[in-house]
Amino acid sequence: MFRHILRHPLGKTVVATIVVTNIAACTTVGPDYVLPQDAAFNRTEAHAPFAAARETTFRNAPLPPQWWRLYESPALDRLIEKALAANTDLRLASANLARARAMLDEARMGETPAVSLSAAPSYGRASGAAKGIEHRLADGWSHDGGVGVSYQLDLFGKIARGIEAASADADAAQAAYDLARVTVAADTAKAYAEACSSAQQIDIAQRSIDLQRQFVQTTERLTKLGRGTTLDIARAKAQFEKLRAALPPLHAQQKGALYRLAVLTGEVPNALIATTGQCKRPPQLAQPIPVGDGAGLLRRRPDIRQAERSLASATARIGVATADLYPGINIGLSAGSTGSMSTLGESHAFRWSLGPLISWTLPNTSTTRSRIAQAEAGTQAALAKFDATVLNALRETENALTVYARELDRNAMLKAARNQSANAAQQANRLYRAGRTDFLTALDAERTLASDESALAASTAKLASDQIAVFLALGGGWEQKPKTAAP
Repeated sequence: MFRHILRHPLGKTVVATIVVTNIAACTTVGPDYVLPQDAAFNRTEAHAPFAAARETTFRNAPLPPQWWRLYESPALDRLIEKALAANTDLRLASANLARARAMLDEARMGETPAVSLSAAPSYGRASGAAKGIEHRLADGWSHDGGVGVSYQLDLFGKIARGIEAASADADAAQAAYDLARVTVAADTAKAYAEACSSAQQIDIAQRSIDLQRQFVQTTERLTKLGRGTTLDIARAKAQFEKLRAALPPLHAQQKGALYRLAVLTGEVPNALIATTGQCKRPPQLAQPIPVGDGAGLLRRRPDIRQAERSLASATARIGVATADLYPGINIGLSAGSTGSMSTLGESHAFRWSLGPLISWTLPNTSTTRSRIAQAEAGTQAALAKFDATVLNALRETENALTVYARELDRNAMLKAARNQSANAAQQANRLYRAGRTDFLTALDAERTLASDESALAASTAKLASDQIAVFLALGGGWEQKPKTAAP
């Protein structure tokens, strides 16, 4: 039977095509992606519980997907939901994700045959000399049309490696989108907390100003009774103006936070002043922060997933570059009709062909090998970046936990100092009114109280910011909200 095939005019072409097709699945060049055993991600200590989470401030429980609901603040929930729906950074990340997926679809098209159609009717005169005719040919219509099908054999896996790289790139773009969600949620919560904390600091500063105003009035009254001097009044008024000077920066800080919050939620800067601007107290947690362990962190943080997928893509591109060392083979089939208009549809005008097209650049392979070296270097760089991302994620988390725990200690100490200063100022003011202590003692007590009040308010604001920094380091909040079934 094989002889009969070879005797046929098309037999050799068919046999060659069959042979090449059978070889096509022989091998896929380039390394298969496997995460190196010595990568930072695989270290046992990277999956252990956090050293800084041993205090009662934290608990070893999984971080909930929507961690901001731990604050039990409906206003904060609404703002974050709005930001996740309208934030411009998320729109940009979504567009990049769509682009990466479209590039993956393009890479997959390499596995499908390409079909082309052509139709070229024309009017003119053919060359008689080209056909060996000595006289001039007549003018007339001619046609040339047909259909062509070509298929690239993935003999050495170039297309497969390209699809592998594009798929990893799409996964990396998805991780980048998830990272944007994490960042937007944390930035929104931080801006809201800063706006509320600024308002709280303004109220505390205003109370200090009101107390100092009363002290000035008391000093003026005692001076009129002969128990003070104009110097005492000047000192009291200087302290009063100093306290008033602390208000403008706090107002600017509050407005700045509201402007930032509005832009995060897709609004114009002044949109939230009349609503969210009325917040007077930052959100607070009523329970220890659930932090989980290192294993949960490495699985959850989108930047780690993004770096790992980029490493997979870089590894696949080594195979894409290596495949250029070997020949590329396309199988082509074309059929059509060529001739004068009078022969259109006639059997003797029909034409067709089938055969492989082999392309191979020889002997200059230095360019290809240079590209392979570039791809290998890119893979090493991606591995280094992946390791750095893992280590930095662990560092950021341990640091955030430590900073928050120590700020809690500092806040408790500042609160105790503020209470003592309030008691001392109250006693000094009473003794000053009774004439049992001098003016400077009373003024110094008022200054100390005002300073301690300001420091405690700043620490409380920093606590709210440090809490959100912990959640940001833990990498939660990117999980999509589950869809509810329609009734």
